[in-house]
Amino acid sequence: MAEPLLTAPLARLLGSVLVLYLVGMYALALFARGKIHDHEDFLVAGRRLPLSLAWATLLATWFGAGTLLTAADEVRAGGLQRAALDPLGAGLCLLIAGLFFAAPLWRMGLLTLADFFRREYGPGAELLSALIMVPSYFGWIAAQFTALASLLELFFGLDPRVGILLVAAVGMGYTWLGGMWSVTLTDAVQIVLVLVGLVVLAFVALGDLGGGSARAGLERLASETPAPLLEPIPRGSAVALVGWIGVLAVGALGNLPGQDLMQRIFAARSARVARAACLLAGGAYLTLGLVPVGLGLASRLLVPAEIERSILPALAHLFLSPWAAVVFTLAVVSAVLSTIDSAILSPASVLSQNVFERANRGRVSALTLNRAAVVVVTAASVVVAYLGESAYALLEDAYELPLAGLLAPLVLGIHGRRRPQAAAVAAMAVGLGLWLLHYAAGWETFLPPLLGPASAWLPAALSCAAASLTAFLVAAAAAPRAESSAG
Repeated sequence: MAEPLLTAPLARLLGSVLVLYLVGMYALALFARGKIHDHEDFLVAGRRLPLSLAWATLLATWFGAGTLLTAADEVRAGGLQRAALDPLGAGLCLLIAGLFFAAPLWRMGLLTLADFFRREYGPGAELLSALIMVPSYFGWIAAQFTALASLLELFFGLDPRVGILLVAAVGMGYTWLGGMWSVTLTDAVQIVLVLVGLVVLAFVALGDLGGGSARAGLERLASETPAPLLEPIPRGSAVALVGWIGVLAVGALGNLPGQDLMQRIFAARSARVARAACLLAGGAYLTLGLVPVGLGLASRLLVPAEIERSILPALAHLFLSPWAAVVFTLAVVSAVLSTIDSAILSPASVLSQNVFERANRGRVSALTLNRAAVVVVTAASVVVAYLGESAYALLEDAYELPLAGLLAPLVLGIHGRRRPQAAAVAAMAVGLGLWLLHYAAGWETFLPPLLGPASAWLPAALSCAAASLTAFLVAAAAAPRAESSAG
């Protein structure tokens, strides 16, 4: 176990502030509980979110451990090319959602994305989409649990196994109380804290780098960082470029068929608000994401020695005053918790609405099922967190599964003519099966034993999505002939 990073007095100060912060979050959750009258209030806030809350909860959901912690560490290690997944890909995802998906999906009056597959294709497609969607969140939630537990170890010396349980209990608690209303209200507070913490750390760190001037710090960062690390896109290797595009596409497309994104679209009070919220959040995410990315690069000059800890908390410890360090730490905790509550609620919504409800037949209220699903999702994610892997790998894997299995039927269902259920089921089954094969075998390119050197040009997740699209089109073309022969 690592030694605590903070002195005992500062650890007590930070601990006291965190307790007060959590009391405030639970007070908001109890207030939100008063707005919950039925399962629609719990799942989509009664479809009443104004633009101010809709875009804030989107931004807070995205701005979690992936951006603040792991992306900064990745950029420190490998330069700007490592930002392809997060924040670049994730920010583009929000912009694409606003331009092409938000308005038509909002007009359908859905509660979950699996409802879309039921309405467009049938109950079989609904169930299969739910079975793909729900587990795909476990790794993402586990990444947040792991990241925040690592911070608790860093600052307080808390055993990470205990930290994971503590983080899970806190995030689950206020999500269970107030559902989407609780998530939205706490997100609005948390994203403000994130902005304050990032701005404080950026100005102090760049000022130290520039001898008291943040502008001089930026100039030094640009002039002293090795040129290859400043290249956002690979040069000189076509295979490396294809691999980079594959990672970017996972970030930009992988979460489009995600309940967390769609739940906020459905919760907006109008199609126009849903669209504007995605565009605002996407622009803000790409802008704010530059801060931890820049700090990751600056840390190479500020702290050139190898360190075992996450770089942003280490910078806060080295360069901020005790009070400023507490503010930054609170910002990091807020960012991760805002992702945790949203990530728990999203698969829980699908699990209750599209899986549990099928067997329930009115015996238990929908609201009770929703809250039970919150507990189930949290427990499953804790198990995944205990299984290990780095937070970044867990985050990346979480994006890939819906990309491989759900993107093709989602896009063709929204923007194409009505298709048979067999087409959607075939697309999901082929995408899911191929992705599981590649994940189990550890293949990062498409079917390397079969394709040999040519597979280097085919990123696995994108190729699985392409295979899913092909299966959809083939099954859709064959369905009329099959129906005709049966008749």
